[in-house]
Amino acid sequence: MQLDGVILDVDGTLVLSNDAHAKSWVESFASHGYDVPFDQVRAMMGMGGDQLMPKLIPELNDEEEPGKTIASDRKELVLNKYAPDIAPANGARALVQKMLEAGLHVVIATSASPKELEVMLKIAEVDDLLHETTTSSDAENSKPAPDIVEAAVKKAQLAPDRMVMLADTPYDIESAGGAGVKVIAVRCGGFSDEELAGAIAIYDDPADLLHHYEHSPLGQAAAG
Repeated sequence: MQLDGVILDVDGTLVLSNDAHAKSWVESFASHGYDVPFDQVRAMMGMGGDQLMPKLIPELNDEEEPGKTIASDRKELVLNKYAPDIAPANGARALVQKMLEAGLHVVIATSASPKELEVMLKIAEVDDLLHETTTSSDAENSKPAPDIVEAAVKKAQLAPDRMVMLADTPYDIESAGGAGVKVIAVRCGGFSDEELAGAIAIYDDPADLLHHYEHSPLGQAAAG
């Protein structure tokens, strides 16, 4: 397996934000009269909001009211209430630096909005390192549809089998698989190894992957 590039997920991978996103969904739903359990929402983190909402409340979507306002309020809660308490994933910056030093083309693929991405990259302390991004505005359909990963592959101008995605949810694995990209998963997003079974390798967090870098698919590809 020869690699030229890495597609990076952000939430749950570079920043420990999945709980915060789930809490913001629960709070926004509740403010509009919908009682949705935290655990039910948490299990869907990594899925785009436009996909998550109708799965939780079938009569809602983010294009019509009240779903449109619920989705908007959720973003505001993340940015203004929960963001100050979100921490970077262990080793996030050091791993990004290592991949860039290794000559890998690194591009972001996230279902987040451009504003959310800006905030999360600062929290991850990689905003000065990563400038090539694809967000919800670059894809017609969000994860687990393959659109956002396909957009990242196209932006990088690389073949999908020459790239790997670093991510943390089963929805990332499904999205990448649909685009022909293999996934290295991290557990810091809160999903079990069973849920991440489609990944070619699983590590605790970016620091764990960095510690085992030379023997990981990233290091082995470089060595090959």
